[in-house]
Amino acid sequence: MSVLTGSDPGVSHPPVFSPDGITACARRIREQVHIVTGPTGRDLGLAVGTPPTGATPLGTLPPLYPEWLGGRAFCEAHGVRFPYVAGEMANGISTTRMVTAMARAEMLGFFGAGGLGYDDVERAVRVLAGELTDRPNWGVNLIHSPAEPALEFRVAELLLRHAVPRISVSAFMELTPAVVLCAARGLHRDAGGRIVRGTRLLAKVSRTEVAERFLSPAPSDLLRRLVEQGALTAQEADLAARVPVAEDITVEADSGGHTDNRPLAALLPRIVLLRDELTRRFGYSRPVRIGAAGGLGTPSAVAAAFALGAAYVVTGSVNQTATEAGLSDEAKEMLSDADIADVTMAPAADMFELGVTLQVLARGTMFARRAARLHAAYQSHSSLEEIPGPLRATIEQDVLRAPFDDIWQRTREFWQQRDPSEIVRAEADPRHRMALVFRWYLGNSSRWAITGESARRTDFQIWCGPAMGAFNRWTAGTFLAGAANRSVVQIALNLLEGAAVLTRAHQLRTYGVPLPASAFAYAPRRLA
Repeated sequence: MSVLTGSDPGVSHPPVFSPDGITACARRIREQVHIVTGPTGRDLGLAVGTPPTGATPLGTLPPLYPEWLGGRAFCEAHGVRFPYVAGEMANGISTTRMVTAMARAEMLGFFGAGGLGYDDVERAVRVLAGELTDRPNWGVNLIHSPAEPALEFRVAELLLRHAVPRISVSAFMELTPAVVLCAARGLHRDAGGRIVRGTRLLAKVSRTEVAERFLSPAPSDLLRRLVEQGALTAQEADLAARVPVAEDITVEADSGGHTDNRPLAALLPRIVLLRDELTRRFGYSRPVRIGAAGGLGTPSAVAAAFALGAAYVVTGSVNQTATEAGLSDEAKEMLSDADIADVTMAPAADMFELGVTLQVLARGTMFARRAARLHAAYQSHSSLEEIPGPLRATIEQDVLRAPFDDIWQRTREFWQQRDPSEIVRAEADPRHRMALVFRWYLGNSSRWAITGESARRTDFQIWCGPAMGAFNRWTAGTFLAGAANRSVVQIALNLLEGAAVLTRAHQLRTYGVPLPASAFAYAPRRLA
């Protein structure tokens, strides 16, 4: 097992000039490396340790550690050693076990509360608060729920009541009372007059207009309403008008789940420029950190994100195959067989009526095609009764596997427990009733993948981006190819270690060192 420690920098090693020797030296990232010329004065080579004798040193690179790749301010703000986040995966796929493992490994993880009922979220919060007492490096997701704004606000209040130290807010298209409440509750000044946050928000964005909302102070009308409701004090509202809604902005590129499929190399620099512009406009006293998510399934992708200026990285798709992930073994096997092109877009259950789509696994499942058929029927008809007989028979037999009336009864029972007002609305609005029936399939398809409902394997909805396929190709033939070895911490450490190795190789190449292709490859290994 390799250990993430350094070697004795005081030992001198003879310089090397062969391709294999250069590769070996480049991989010793925790030691200073010297770029030297040989006896002829023309060949460039490397030496580690103290400056070597018998060769002319041209330059020296200091040690490089994986924890130094991102922004030091991020690590200090969140009490972590590594600038790495295991992002939230909805329906509890990012389990409490995963969050706890990340926290104990001095990284940051978020519980996937999206899609869960209030009681399920509260149970998870109680478990985490009990296991991670006095640790700041863990959090819970708050997902935008336009169809259930009351639940969104209740979950926000729950997270604040239990003093969840970090909240990752995702899928928001606009600011809501819930997200502003999380940003403003607990704001106060310390003895030096600096504004201190009670809870830290990490806002996941993929559009500049949404990023601008989170990079700006909270809107005055929302703050005023929250004060009038007694949810905020006047002092908290006053301080919220002086700081950005979130001081950590996660730029989400092409990813699993809700995504705009945008390339990180184009999106992240644009958000960085926006951050700088708004920092000047509002006169913020401390910088806002910009992180990267989406497509990060290999060391080269992680290294590229840091090279673009990311203060931290967030992984998602690849963690679904981790041993701690709340996904069935059958679904994990399907993910492990995926390649980068084995993904597609499908209607989202939580924003079905709005036509919002998300990225899912296409290989081995018919979910995307069947979900698209439901959305097409919803767009073309005003009620279940208007759907023509042949189309109705196809949907009932091939997709729902039950008559519309049966599915409505199951749907009605669900909403009776979760939010009875949805039943009242559906009985008054036939089109909404149709949407709820179709959403029954979309909602259950992800749960079938979690529970491993074998009879519904072709209906599994598994959120997945191209990073999963890239991860599979990178780990093929290594110890991380084995399902039992894919712990979330081993995945994280290997991605970071590999990114550091590749970063060192790129540094040396810019100085003219003739690095072979092997210097830019890193194979996963057991790390501690």
